[in-house]
Amino acid sequence: MTKSKLIIQSSLALLMLLVAASLCPAAEDMGIITGGDKGTYYQFGLDLQKLTKPAGVNLTVHTSKGSIENIFAVYQRPGVQMGIVQSDVLAFVARVQSDPVLSRIAKKTRMVFPLYNEEVHLLGRKGIRDFDDLAGRRVAIGRDGSGTYLTSRLLFKLSEVAPAEMVPIDTGEALAELKAGRIDAMFYVAGYPVKLLTEKVAAADGLALIPITNKSILEFYPQAEVPAGVYSWQPTAVVTAAVKAVLVSFDFRRKDCDNVGRFSQLLSTHLDGLQKGGHPKWKVVDLNYPLRGWEQYDCVRKAIGKAVPAAAAPRPGQNPVFDAIKGVLDQ
Repeated sequence: MTKSKLIIQSSLALLMLLVAASLCPAAEDMGIITGGDKGTYYQFGLDLQKLTKPAGVNLTVHTSKGSIENIFAVYQRPGVQMGIVQSDVLAFVARVQSDPVLSRIAKKTRMVFPLYNEEVHLLGRKGIRDFDDLAGRRVAIGRDGSGTYLTSRLLFKLSEVAPAEMVPIDTGEALAELKAGRIDAMFYVAGYPVKLLTEKVAAADGLALIPITNKSILEFYPQAEVPAGVYSWQPTAVVTAAVKAVLVSFDFRRKDCDNVGRFSQLLSTHLDGLQKGGHPKWKVVDLNYPLRGWEQYDCVRKAIGKAVPAAAAPRPGQNPVFDAIKGVLDQ
């Protein structure tokens, strides 16, 4: 073989390798922070991990203690580009203007997609008839820093119902305390069915979901319902309140912007598959739900080919629930 032919063949081989490499882009490492491993956030994260793997996205699903931790993690933790949070926690971040770090987070936190309503699960002894009966009782409100903690504090402030004690413990510990009779009720804000309540509660425990029908609460939180039979020990439907779960990112630039955009394109074009084979809550996800007060990430809008006008940031006095949040934080 002549030297010139060898050079030509070598060049062709190199060209073919380059073409193959361009057709098979390198896998991208991304991270999403969710919640406890018994909750719906975590199950959603696993569904997204499974969805994106064939497309060359190595999505690491991180557990966490709750929505407030998730907001900070997306802002500052390396390798965590996205998180799932409660919509009222987004309002909390936007409302605290005195803290320079929180102010920066509020200005740069962006919605990727709205997800689903999270029902407020208020679990208690069967003698408690409704939310207002929590007056004078010991109630577990979630670990400090969790979305459940913030929401339950807000519910008490909005309703002006005063429990004897608000116990700041996580949901697993709260359920054990409730079964032992050391507390009267517990909150868990999560989309049904909640794995903890499915696996760790039985009819023999003598517990039930407590309705939330307080007018002051339902003026600011959407009314929802946990249908009969969602939990084997709950034979009747229960009226409650709900918050929206939201997939968020930070206003990253360059590579992370592109990666989040690519991820959003995968999610938007494969939502039907998630609704068929993922967690039951995917069935009620509306990626076009207009979440007031929060701007969708421009990297997402560009990737999915959708021009969505930016929503105005919430202002003090614009929504009474924001002022209630401020009241909680001032205490």
